[in-house]
Amino acid sequence: MQIDIRFPGSFAVARCHLAGGETIRVESGAMLMTSKGVELEAKVEGGLLRGLARSAFGGESLFVTRYIAPPGGGWVDVAHHLPGDTMAVPVRSDVALMLTRGSWLASADQVEIKTKWGGMSNLIGGEGGFLIRAEGSGQVILGCYGGLQAVELAPGESVIVDSGHVVAYEETVRSDLRRAVEGKTIQSLKSGEGLVFEFTGPGCVYTQTRNPTELTNWLTAMLPFRRD
Repeated sequence: MQIDIRFPGSFAVARCHLAGGETIRVESGAMLMTSKGVELEAKVEGGLLRGLARSAFGGESLFVTRYIAPPGGGWVDVAHHLPGDTMAVPVRSDVALMLTRGSWLASADQVEIKTKWGGMSNLIGGEGGFLIRAEGSGQVILGCYGGLQAVELAPGESVIVDSGHVVAYEETVRSDLRRAVEGKTIQSLKSGEGLVFEFTGPGCVYTQTRNPTELTNWLTAMLPFRRD
């Protein structure tokens, strides 16, 4: 599978070129369009319980759609539901990729998508506690709100990221949740930054330049109050 990122930036689209008979897994609702002859089938991947866990805890749809190219090959376009960038990230057989809620768009058929408990730090940090674990060998397409960037960390190197700006990270990276100002709750609140993640390499961390939760909070404050 070859992936071209079209319209990079705020309204990016990932075009996935498939060889004859090749298959791609796509999040339900992420497909924009396909070439003629591409077949699709929607099912609950991994059984009902795993699908329900992915939907309820991982922030993804219950159903996953598989697109199958005709003998002559074809392509599938996928896009994120929020205005933002898209990136194709390789997953190696020896290093899984951990994705936050709503960031998985599609992946090669050789990559398995599971729901994994990310620990209390993710629950407190606003990521819902559960993560999507991509394992296998192939490419995963990430979507985000805003710009998407990769931060490569050397062994022992650390970076501090606001909890709402985390998209994904390799499993080799250690993540620790803490206050923005260590040991000072009031100072953290005054700064407008409550909790942050400290990631320590080796490995790669993927971040987004906008926070979807802040968008939700802003829209809620702007929308007129409705009494049902």
